[in-house]
Amino acid sequence: MGFKKNELVDFLKKRGGVASYAEIIGAGFSKTHLKAGLNSGWMQKVDRGLYRLSDGTPLSNPDLVAVSIKVPKGTVCLLSALAFHEATNEIPQYVDIAIQRGAYANKIKYPPVKFYRFAPKVWKVGIEKYDIEGHEIKVYSLAKTVADCFKFRNKIGMNVARDALKVAVTEKNITPKEIMQHAKICRVDKIIKPILETML
Repeated sequence: MGFKKNELVDFLKKRGGVASYAEIIGAGFSKTHLKAGLNSGWMQKVDRGLYRLSDGTPLSNPDLVAVSIKVPKGTVCLLSALAFHEATNEIPQYVDIAIQRGAYANKIKYPPVKFYRFAPKVWKVGIEKYDIEGHEIKVYSLAKTVADCFKFRNKIGMNVARDALKVAVTEKNITPKEIMQHAKICRVDKIIKPILETML
Protein backbone atom coordinates (compact mmCIF):
# COMPACT_ATOMS: atom_id res chain seq x y z
CA MET A 1 0.00 0.00 0.00
CA GLY A 2 2.91 2.36 0.77
CA PHE A 3 3.97 2.20 -2.88
CA LYS A 4 0.56 3.34 -4.12
CA LYS A 5 0.35 5.96 -1.35
CA ASN A 6 3.53 7.64 -2.63
CA GLU A 7 2.25 7.50 -6.20
CA LEU A 8 -1.11 8.98 -5.21
CA VAL A 9 0.58 11.73 -3.14
CA ASP A 10 2.83 12.57 -6.13
CA PHE A 11 -0.18 12.60 -8.46
CA LEU A 12 -2.07 15.00 -6.17
CA LYS A 13 0.99 17.22 -5.67
CA LYS A 14 1.38 17.59 -9.45
CA ARG A 15 -2.21 18.83 -9.51
CA GLY A 16 -1.65 21.37 -6.74
CA GLY A 17 -2.92 19.01 -4.03
CA VAL A 18 -6.50 18.80 -5.39
CA ALA A 19 -8.17 16.33 -7.76
CA SER A 20 -11.63 15.00 -8.57
CA TYR A 21 -12.73 11.41 -8.05
CA ALA A 22 -12.83 10.90 -11.83
CA GLU A 23 -9.25 12.20 -12.23
CA ILE A 24 -7.94 9.93 -9.45
CA ILE A 25 -9.66 6.81 -10.80
CA GLY A 26 -8.69 7.78 -14.36
CA ALA A 27 -5.03 7.89 -13.29
CA GLY A 28 -5.20 4.22 -12.31
CA PHE A 29 -5.90 4.42 -8.57
CA SER A 30 -8.75 2.44 -7.02
CA LYS A 31 -11.51 3.16 -4.47
CA THR A 32 -9.42 1.15 -1.97
CA HIS A 33 -6.49 3.57 -2.37
CA LEU A 34 -8.85 6.52 -1.87
CA LYS A 35 -10.40 4.94 1.22
CA ALA A 36 -6.99 4.17 2.71
CA GLY A 37 -5.89 7.78 2.14
CA LEU A 38 -9.04 9.13 3.83
CA ASN A 39 -8.87 6.65 6.74
CA SER A 40 -5.21 7.37 7.49
CA GLY A 41 -5.89 11.12 7.36
CA TRP A 42 -3.32 12.26 4.79
CA MET A 43 -6.15 12.97 2.36
CA GLN A 44 -9.44 14.85 2.83
CA LYS A 45 -12.76 14.95 1.03
CA VAL A 46 -13.45 18.63 0.38
CA ASP A 47 -16.79 18.22 -1.37
CA ARG A 48 -18.67 15.53 -3.26
CA GLY A 49 -16.18 13.99 -5.68
CA LEU A 50 -13.36 16.38 -4.72
CA TYR A 51 -10.26 15.42 -2.72
CA ARG A 52 -7.15 17.18 -1.47
CA LEU A 53 -3.96 16.44 0.45
CA SER A 54 -4.32 17.16 4.17
CA ASP A 55 -0.93 18.86 4.41
CA GLY A 56 -2.64 21.67 2.53
CA THR A 57 -0.18 22.26 -0.28
CA PRO A 58 -1.02 25.92 -0.92
CA LEU A 59 -2.57 26.58 -4.30
CA SER A 60 -2.23 29.99 -5.89
CA ASN A 61 -5.99 30.08 -6.61
CA PRO A 62 -7.51 27.20 -4.58
CA ASP A 63 -11.14 28.29 -4.96
CA LEU A 64 -10.87 28.71 -8.73
CA VAL A 65 -9.24 25.27 -9.03
CA ALA A 66 -11.95 23.62 -6.92
CA VAL A 67 -14.72 25.25 -8.96
CA SER A 68 -13.08 24.43 -12.31
CA ILE A 69 -13.09 20.75 -11.30
CA LYS A 70 -16.72 20.86 -10.13
CA VAL A 71 -18.04 23.00 -13.02
CA PRO A 72 -15.85 22.17 -16.05
CA LYS A 73 -18.16 24.06 -18.43
CA GLY A 74 -18.26 27.18 -16.26
CA THR A 75 -16.19 30.30 -16.85
CA VAL A 76 -14.91 32.60 -14.10
CA CYS A 77 -16.66 35.95 -14.55
CA LEU A 78 -17.46 39.36 -13.04
CA LEU A 79 -15.79 40.17 -9.67
CA SER A 80 -13.84 36.89 -9.57
CA ALA A 81 -12.49 37.54 -13.08
CA LEU A 82 -11.63 41.15 -12.15
CA ALA A 83 -9.74 39.88 -9.08
CA PHE A 84 -7.96 37.26 -11.21
CA HIS A 85 -6.84 39.98 -13.64
CA GLU A 86 -5.91 42.23 -10.67
CA ALA A 87 -8.27 44.91 -11.92
CA THR A 88 -10.28 45.59 -8.75
CA ASN A 89 -9.79 46.28 -5.05
CA GLU A 90 -13.01 44.41 -4.27
CA ILE A 91 -12.57 41.03 -2.57
CA PRO A 92 -15.05 38.53 -4.03
CA GLN A 93 -17.12 36.71 -1.41
CA TYR A 94 -18.09 34.08 -3.94
CA VAL A 95 -16.53 32.51 -7.00
CA ASP A 96 -18.58 34.09 -9.80
CA ILE A 97 -19.20 31.52 -12.52
CA ALA A 98 -20.93 32.02 -15.87
CA ILE A 99 -22.87 29.09 -17.25
CA GLN A 100 -24.93 28.91 -20.40
CA ARG A 101 -28.59 29.76 -19.98
CA GLY A 102 -30.51 26.52 -19.55
CA ALA A 103 -27.46 24.57 -18.31
CA TYR A 104 -27.67 22.64 -15.05
CA ALA A 105 -25.80 24.18 -12.11
CA ASN A 106 -24.05 21.66 -9.84
CA LYS A 107 -24.70 22.09 -6.13
CA ILE A 108 -21.40 23.09 -4.55
CA LYS A 109 -20.78 23.24 -0.81
CA TYR A 110 -17.24 24.55 -1.05
CA PRO A 111 -16.13 27.13 -2.05
CA PRO A 112 -19.20 29.46 -2.11
CA VAL A 113 -20.24 29.95 -5.72
CA LYS A 114 -22.60 32.38 -7.42
CA PHE A 115 -23.89 31.27 -10.82
CA TYR A 116 -24.76 33.73 -13.56
CA ARG A 117 -26.64 32.52 -16.62
CA PHE A 118 -25.44 34.00 -19.89
CA ALA A 119 -27.14 33.82 -23.29
CA PRO A 120 -25.17 31.40 -25.54
CA LYS A 121 -23.79 34.18 -27.78
CA VAL A 122 -22.50 36.14 -24.77
CA TRP A 123 -21.32 33.06 -22.85
CA LYS A 124 -18.98 31.65 -25.50
CA VAL A 125 -16.93 34.78 -26.36
CA GLY A 126 -13.86 36.15 -24.63
CA ILE A 127 -12.85 32.94 -22.83
CA GLU A 128 -9.16 32.64 -21.90
CA LYS A 129 -7.63 29.42 -20.59
CA TYR A 130 -5.02 29.34 -17.84
CA ASP A 131 -3.09 26.46 -16.35
CA ILE A 132 -2.95 26.60 -12.56
CA GLU A 133 -0.90 23.74 -11.13
CA GLY A 134 -2.09 21.26 -13.74
CA HIS A 135 -5.74 22.38 -13.77
CA GLU A 136 -7.24 24.22 -16.72
CA ILE A 137 -9.22 27.25 -15.63
CA LYS A 138 -11.43 29.30 -17.93
CA VAL A 139 -11.63 33.01 -17.20
CA TYR A 140 -13.18 35.76 -19.31
CA SER A 141 -10.71 38.25 -20.76
CA LEU A 142 -10.53 41.61 -19.01
CA ALA A 143 -12.22 43.42 -21.92
CA LYS A 144 -15.14 40.94 -21.83
CA THR A 145 -15.31 41.09 -18.02
CA VAL A 146 -15.63 44.88 -18.09
CA ALA A 147 -18.57 44.61 -20.52
CA ASP A 148 -20.14 41.90 -18.34
CA CYS A 149 -19.77 44.11 -15.25
CA PHE A 150 -21.82 46.82 -16.97
CA LYS A 151 -24.41 44.24 -18.02
CA PHE A 152 -24.73 43.03 -14.41
CA ARG A 153 -24.21 46.50 -12.86
CA ASN A 154 -27.42 46.16 -10.81
CA LYS A 155 -25.94 43.11 -9.09
CA ILE A 156 -22.33 44.16 -8.62
CA GLY A 157 -22.66 47.97 -8.53
CA MET A 158 -22.10 50.70 -11.12
CA ASN A 159 -19.00 51.99 -9.27
CA VAL A 160 -17.30 48.59 -9.53
CA ALA A 161 -18.01 48.54 -13.27
CA ARG A 162 -16.71 52.10 -13.79
CA ASP A 163 -13.55 51.44 -11.77
CA ALA A 164 -12.88 48.24 -13.71
CA LEU A 165 -13.24 50.13 -17.00
CA LYS A 166 -10.79 52.78 -15.80
CA VAL A 167 -8.20 50.21 -14.61
CA ALA A 168 -8.54 48.18 -17.83
CA VAL A 169 -7.84 51.20 -20.06
CA THR A 170 -5.34 53.18 -17.97
CA GLU A 171 -3.35 50.40 -16.26
CA LYS A 172 -3.88 47.16 -18.16
CA ASN A 173 -3.47 48.44 -21.72
CA ILE A 174 -6.85 47.17 -22.86
CA THR A 175 -7.95 49.17 -25.90
CA PRO A 176 -11.31 50.95 -25.96
CA LYS A 177 -11.93 49.12 -29.27
CA GLU A 178 -11.66 45.71 -27.55
CA ILE A 179 -14.00 46.80 -24.77
CA MET A 180 -16.52 48.21 -27.26
CA GLN A 181 -16.53 44.96 -29.27
CA HIS A 182 -17.66 43.08 -26.16
CA ALA A 183 -19.95 45.93 -25.10
CA LYS A 184 -21.87 45.52 -28.38
CA ILE A 185 -22.28 41.75 -27.85
CA CYS A 186 -23.46 42.39 -24.26
CA ARG A 187 -25.67 45.28 -25.48
CA VAL A 188 -24.14 47.82 -23.12
CA ASP A 189 -22.25 49.85 -25.75
CA LYS A 190 -24.56 52.87 -25.28
CA ILE A 191 -23.75 52.90 -21.54
CA ILE A 192 -19.99 52.37 -21.87
CA LYS A 193 -19.31 54.70 -24.82
CA PRO A 194 -19.92 58.05 -23.05
CA ILE A 195 -17.92 56.90 -19.97
CA LEU A 196 -15.04 55.87 -22.21
CA GLU A 197 -15.15 59.20 -24.03
CA THR A 198 -14.75 61.17 -20.78
CA MET A 199 -11.64 59.11 -19.98
CA LEU A 200 -9.88 59.58 -23.30
